Amino acid sequence: MLSVAIAQARAGLAEGGIPIGAALFDTSGALLGKGHNRRVQDDDPSMHAETAAFRDAGRRSGYRDTVMVTTLSPCWYCSGLVRQFGIGRVVIGEATTFHGGHDWLAEHGVAITVLDDQECVTMMREFIAARPALWNEDIGE
Repeated sequence: MLSVAIAQARAGLAEGGIPIGAALFDTSGALLGKGHNRRVQDDDPSMHAETAAFRDAGRRSGYRDTVMVTTLSPCWYCSGLVRQFGIGRVVIGEATTFHGGHDWLAEHGVAITVLDDQECVTMMREFIAARPALWNEDIGE
């Protein structure tokens, strides 16, 4: 499942954006939606990777049986999306370069798995080194 999110992150980077990707799956592993951070490409500060994947999945009557997979720990905005819609599980590629709201999600009953994936860490470290101003804009600094 992480490979889908990584491919999305790489697509975003290739488009000149921030390399964060996400995908929403059901608990059987079926892909429901995928997306990447498009804040730069769409000139839309709300188009985070998790938001794009969620929108791509379309409307459902419930989300408890879904898994959000993301290359980076979700920010507070995306953590709020997970809580608002009751997504049951979040799988995170890495939380080394950015520690978002996943502890808060865990405190509120969301199953959290942090993989510490080296490919995700390297991709973000290289991006942050190359484009620190854009990174700081993305995380609100």
